[in-house]
Amino acid sequence: MPDTLLQLDRHLFYFINHDLTNAFFDCIMPYLRNPKFWIPLYVFIIGFCVWRYKKTGVIIIVLLALSAGFADFTSASMIKPLVKRVRPCRDELVSKTDINRVGCGTGYSFPSTHATDHFAMAFFMILLFHKKWQWIWLWGILWAGVICFAQVYVGVHYPIDVIGGAIYGMLVGLLFALLFKKLRPHF
Repeated sequence: MPDTLLQLDRHLFYFINHDLTNAFFDCIMPYLRNPKFWIPLYVFIIGFCVWRYKKTGVIIIVLLALSAGFADFTSASMIKPLVKRVRPCRDELVSKTDINRVGCGTGYSFPSTHATDHFAMAFFMILLFHKKWQWIWLWGILWAGVICFAQVYVGVHYPIDVIGGAIYGMLVGLLFALLFKKLRPHF
């Protein structure tokens, strides 16, 4: 990574991790980054899709799960081992000032798998439902974006990690949305 970009990434990390510190974020961000926190939303999406779209809803849920699974596997098992970027909490320079609000995490940092998974799901849903509910763009990006922000705030990822994960996740979401359109062209 070019030195200028690396320095900018570290400065942005420091700004989010240090300068934005407040009691409210300290309390809520560890929860917002945790996929278990979002289980009620996942249950709602499953229930709504099956109730509203029946068999097509089941296909939507299967492809949604496959998009997250594909994003997760390729991000964590293929891209991270190739890039080998250390997490902020393990970086020799950054770890000295890093406010680590959760455990450091295992493995490498780029791309953020949380960002990849959630943007894959969000973008898949956005592309499927944006004609019916235009506001889904706002809520989908906001949901996945909050998770990305929380990853940086708690100290386990750099901003470039979550941006890279978001971009890759959007591509995965697009891929699975195109697959759905091929299976159900008149949805």
